[in-house]
Amino acid sequence: MTSFLFAQKTDQIINAKEVARIENVLASDEMRGRKTFSPEIDKAADFIADEFKKAGLQPWKDKSYLQEFAVLSPVQTSLSATINGDTVDPRNILVVTSQPDFTLDQNSGFEIRQIKAGGNLYQEATGIWGEKKNILVVVDTSFSKNFPRLTFLKRNMFKGTTSVVFVLSTVTPTSYKIIAHHNIKLQNLKNVVGILPGKSRKDEYVIFSGHYDHIGVGRATDGDSIYNGANDDAAGTAAVMLLARYFKQLKNNERTIVFAAFTAEEIGGYGSQYFSQQFDPAKVVAMFNIEMIGTESKWGKNSAYITGFDKTDMGAILQKNLEGTGFTFYPDPYPQEQLFYRSDNATLARLGVPAHTISTAKMDSEPHYHKVSDTPATLDMENMAMIIRSIALSSRSIVAGTETPSRVKKEDLR
Repeated sequence: MTSFLFAQKTDQIINAKEVARIENVLASDEMRGRKTFSPEIDKAADFIADEFKKAGLQPWKDKSYLQEFAVLSPVQTSLSATINGDTVDPRNILVVTSQPDFTLDQNSGFEIRQIKAGGNLYQEATGIWGEKKNILVVVDTSFSKNFPRLTFLKRNMFKGTTSVVFVLSTVTPTSYKIIAHHNIKLQNLKNVVGILPGKSRKDEYVIFSGHYDHIGVGRATDGDSIYNGANDDAAGTAAVMLLARYFKQLKNNERTIVFAAFTAEEIGGYGSQYFSQQFDPAKVVAMFNIEMIGTESKWGKNSAYITGFDKTDMGAILQKNLEGTGFTFYPDPYPQEQLFYRSDNATLARLGVPAHTISTAKMDSEPHYHKVSDTPATLDMENMAMIIRSIALSSRSIVAGTETPSRVKKEDLR
């Protein structure tokens, strides 16, 4: 009888009608694709905050659900460099700093690192920048083609005292001088965060998250220029909102649950990075990041996959809690895409937190990904509701404090 009532309550709160209601607001043409820094993304944030309030969540801090922060957008105005007595082409230097006027030489105390041939340029560069240390990184010239793509690291950043300089070179710098000047623009962003305090384990956190930004208005296709982002990632945001309502009504969470809608995922994951910095990672028990669950997975209905499945035992715990439901969580079938490092779970995962992304996106054949056709009409609302209900049921032992997933080991961050 208890299991029946449990399932019945889930169906009443998380259903296709409610999924469609949220999707039709967040992914409407009025939201104009929820581009970062646009007026419409602020409108989306207000809608999510209002839903959190109606669900009965507490604000994360103070009296607001809006977690406001600022990023710096540096525009380089000049750069000159010499290494071991030779002048270096500025195109082979990338200075990532929040300092308007930056000078580096061999006496600056920067640690020297290498990204060697055969390594993962994107992953290693992101990891080094995330260390928040002063580092000079020598990048092997085999990455010449992709080196310019590292500029994503300096599109927006938080104000800080550390800098990272990337040099495309075959030699180890022994004497060098790099001078760069920037115009710095300050821009404001906001996550939306609400909590349900735990009963007996208030200082242990379980996070449910998704990003609510998308890519805005762009090139028209068949007269449509609005990239609505219904699946990417209004779908994940809708899941977070419905899970908030569900757990509030259930009233049995021993651990504190944090519900977060992140901004700026599409331009570098700045919302989740800032959010993650507000926590002691040792106190975060698990993170359920939800991304693109609006279409069937490669296995069909009643299924989804978990990125980084083999890095902790969290997936096994979730699947055990779903025995008899007919729903299956699979390991990520697209390891070549390195999804574990590309979504909003990555910052906490690198700190050891069992932080995983749940998705159904067919990365080899998703027809509406980053297209104007990603509208609510293309989503399977019934299957999406089933996925959200399954996330709720699968997480129950973690939320209740009876099970704790294993941590991500440093050697598994490859």
